[in-house]
Amino acid sequence: MNGGLLLSTFNTTAPEWSLKWRLWGTTTSISRQRYNHNVKSLSSSSEAGVNGELRRALLEQVDKELNKGDDRAALSLVKDSQSKPGGLRCFGAAQQVPQRLYSLNELKLNGIETSALLSPKDNTLGTIERNLQIAALLGFISAWNLFDLGPEELLYFSLGIFFLWTLDSVGFAGGFSSLVLDTIGHNISQKYHNRVIHHEAGHFLIAYLLGILPKGYTLSSLEAFQREGSLNVQAGTVFVDFEFTEEISAGRVSAKMLNRFSCIALAGVATEYLLYGYAEGGLSDVNTLDKLLNSLGFTQKKADSQVRWAVLNTILILRRHERARTHLANAMSAGKSVGSCIDVIEKNIDEIDLMIS
Repeated sequence: MNGGLLLSTFNTTAPEWSLKWRLWGTTTSISRQRYNHNVKSLSSSSEAGVNGELRRALLEQVDKELNKGDDRAALSLVKDSQSKPGGLRCFGAAQQVPQRLYSLNELKLNGIETSALLSPKDNTLGTIERNLQIAALLGFISAWNLFDLGPEELLYFSLGIFFLWTLDSVGFAGGFSSLVLDTIGHNISQKYHNRVIHHEAGHFLIAYLLGILPKGYTLSSLEAFQREGSLNVQAGTVFVDFEFTEEISAGRVSAKMLNRFSCIALAGVATEYLLYGYAEGGLSDVNTLDKLLNSLGFTQKKADSQVRWAVLNTILILRRHERARTHLANAMSAGKSVGSCIDVIEKNIDEIDLMIS
């Protein structure tokens, strides 16, 4: 919060009555200033209310276009609104650090340990999986002893388990086991549940602030399965990315688009790092970015430079807009629409924290 301090200087050699008059005059002046300020505040509040209503009406239309699958119309609405009352002032307006080669020491000076961020390992689901395997083994041994199963029954049971495991691995690419693990994780581990929500809120916020419009999100494998009907879809955020795919198809990706993609890809692990000091989810995000840089012919040195800049840029944006990310995570947890989530971002970011164009 910014405030101003008004200092008044008085001549200590002036007559007492003069000092009293000045004090009285100053008080009167301050009273008038307060009155004028209150009038302006009411006017500003009224204007903010009107702009808020206009913004919400705009975002309802954006939601409609996204639900119809008309990504171009939705993006056009967002971009066209930026110069109008009630427009989306935060879209693509994030302050960013200059792009250059940053050393690991420079990242450490900014409180960033890349080893805890770029090598995520999901210990929570790993522990759940091991416990399930142990429980299944103990259950099998107990059933064997209880029902006095013979070698033939043991063989049939083993073949049945092997068949189901093979079917899931080959037919569904491990989707069913991932669905089960993720569902259990959300139900028995509040930390895992919160981590996934904040991870996706990080993707959503960074994309929006860098000028990529989110168009949907899911927070669990079960939710993704219910919406998409596929076992291979996990929690994630999807974006209006036709501009990016058009550049990919043309075989030439602009530096601006690559920078956006790099930061969005790392936003989830960056958010986890800021919250917990390390990242567990997001290994596929990191691998996707690595594959893109390799496909573009980046040398290892150039790829490292791109990743370090993206890490620093993303971390600093997330730190600057922590309040917006927290409120966004709450909105996403409540299942709010994309438009409602964008409204939350717009309401929780101050002008001073945006890029001055």
